[in-house]
Amino acid sequence: MLIRLVGTMQSRGVLSGKMSGKCREMNAIISIKPQYVEEILAGRKHFEFRKAVFARPVGKVYIYASAPVSKVVGEFKPAEILQGEPAEIWKKTEAYSGITKTYFDTYFEGRKIAYAIKIQNLQIYKEPKELPFQAPQSYRYIDML
Repeated sequence: MLIRLVGTMQSRGVLSGKMSGKCREMNAIISIKPQYVEEILAGRKHFEFRKAVFARPVGKVYIYASAPVSKVVGEFKPAEILQGEPAEIWKKTEAYSGITKTYFDTYFEGRKIAYAIKIQNLQIYKEPKELPFQAPQSYRYIDML
């Protein structure tokens, strides 16, 4: 099988606060283009695709909608992270990808590995939040917002 589960939050140590030793659970903030944030908020996008994923256990992910929104609009718990060849990841996630196959192929062009973070327990903020620091280009570990 070409798809590998990088980890559920249990196996990555998020529920126990451990991962390969004594690494504590972290929170992260990820930047996502507004059109894909809308797909997440509408419930059509259940996976966030990345070229690289968290090296530490992450219990909560804050969703930062990039410009022109430039605010944190919600948060979710990462249920699992899939890793595999892009074609296999697409087959597994396409029904709830929230993106086109063309965009997916362009994003992962030349890559041998693709990651898909499964979104769980989505919470949408009534009032989007400003960041007290510069938004990350991809993701950044943080304590709390």
